[in-house]
Amino acid sequence: MLRFIVDTQLPPLLANYLTSKGHDSMHTTYFENGHLLQDAEISKIAIRENRIIVTKDNDFLERYAVYGSPPKVLLLQFGNSKNSELINSFEMELEKLVTLFSEGVNLIIFNRQQIISY
Repeated sequence: MLRFIVDTQLPPLLANYLTSKGHDSMHTTYFENGHLLQDAEISKIAIRENRIIVTKDNDFLERYAVYGSPPKVLLLQFGNSKNSELINSFEMELEKLVTLFSEGVNLIIFNRQQIISY
């Protein structure tokens, strides 16, 4: 089981999906004024609670490039897509994503064409 925190610009449905698959997942909007959480605060929560940040915000990629891990980051690059398309992509690749993080990967870039891990 992995622990996730799903960033504000992604749908809460994604956090619910991850929970339905047996993972401990929360959306930033679960916090009071969660839609206003800054990246630094999300990172602090992720580190404190050993969560992987699920985001489409490239600022987390830049932060990772400067500071490394923790926290671990799953960067989604799907552009504007329907929630159903996003969930279908996770349905097809979740096992691989879980395996990579479980094996010690700290950053994954996930898009329609590929999964890149660091």
